[in-house]
Amino acid sequence: MSILIKDLKYTYMPKTPFEKTAIHDISLEIQKGEFVAVIGHTGSGKSTLLQHLNGLLLPTEGEVFIDGEKITKKNLSEIRRKVGFVFQYPEHQLFEDTVYKDIAFALKRFKLSDEEIDAKVRKAANTVGLDEALFESSVFDLSGGEKRRVAICGVLVSDPSYLLLDEPASGLDGKGRRDMLALLKKLNSEGVTIVLISHSMDDVAEVADRIILINEGTVALDGTPGEVFSKEELLASMSLDVPEVTKLFNDFSKRSGIPLPTVTTALQGREIIRMLINEGRLVL
Repeated sequence: MSILIKDLKYTYMPKTPFEKTAIHDISLEIQKGEFVAVIGHTGSGKSTLLQHLNGLLLPTEGEVFIDGEKITKKNLSEIRRKVGFVFQYPEHQLFEDTVYKDIAFALKRFKLSDEEIDAKVRKAANTVGLDEALFESSVFDLSGGEKRRVAICGVLVSDPSYLLLDEPASGLDGKGRRDMLALLKKLNSEGVTIVLISHSMDDVAEVADRIILINEGTVALDGTPGEVFSKEELLASMSLDVPEVTKLFNDFSKRSGIPLPTVTTALQGREIIRMLINEGRLVL
């Protein structure tokens, strides 16, 4: 069970003066249950790649397989039931009169009773922590965080195996961002494979167990957060940063002369400090 990408290439507006190859020579596999972050500077091809994983775009060259089934024009409905997509701006996928109708919209294509639809809507709302008191509200009266939760609900009602998200925490305040990341970690722990795009390296380090770096339309790095964020100079050459805690411990290591592994989260940092104190190499 996986997403398999083989020799993927996509060209916008081919055979015109505006022709542009956005991604090329991409081959990789995302296993069921992974939490993957896709990073790269603006225009690197991240969103183009993500849109191939549920057939929003079809390859100019190459192939994409979902659980062994190649994505084609003929099976898009089936693929999109397995692979849900949440856009960066939830307004782009919210359009019904009420929150309830918007969440239930995807279920109209299935032969379900009103009771079955209602059960799925309420289950999805409970999963993402959306207050049922909002069901009769207009989606356009909601906060940014609430809109994103409704958008995720509208995907989860179809019970997807894979969830793709483009900048899911963009524009949220501190609490909204933490709540969104906690929700995604919860969904992943319950078996949903998560693939997200983010410009926040702190967010990426907090939730992802694998990072795919896209640069100039192809994969430049693919590894754990520790492996990717250990390449601070390489990332800087691509106009990318590392998490703040990584900078802090890198600076400490240089100043103290104590070699340290790449620290990517505050939790790892606390463990390193505790270890150094216990070993007598750090005195507070």
